[in-house]
Amino acid sequence: MPLVGLSSRDVIIQTPRFEDSVRFYEEVLGLAVVHRSERLVGFETGSFVLYVEPGEAYGPVFEFFVANVGETARQLVAHGCRIEQDDPAIPRCYVRDPNGLTFNLHAHSHARLVEAPDSPAAASPNER
Repeated sequence: MPLVGLSSRDVIIQTPRFEDSVRFYEEVLGLAVVHRSERLVGFETGSFVLYVEPGEAYGPVFEFFVANVGETARQLVAHGCRIEQDDPAIPRCYVRDPNGLTFNLHAHSHARLVEAPDSPAAASPNER
């Protein structure tokens, strides 16, 4: 059985230059803001939603839907992955795979690979 389901449309970047980065994506690139809060701004790109938040830079973080975050994280660590951040209050579990790609595990009851990309189960949590 696969460990992860479909990905969301969300790509997250963390940066210590939060305000400058938000200004760049909004004013220079002209991306439409689809979410704005004190610590998170989302921009529609057409293919994905780019979220910018303050913090240590990890590079792009992709998001995968999983049935059980804790169990999936344990299995991934057993296969050579490393936990970068784990904060159930957000909720967030950033995992770095053996190739250096970082992704967030997002608990979702529709964590199945059989869903069509445009189905409601495949939509970003921010679109529901």
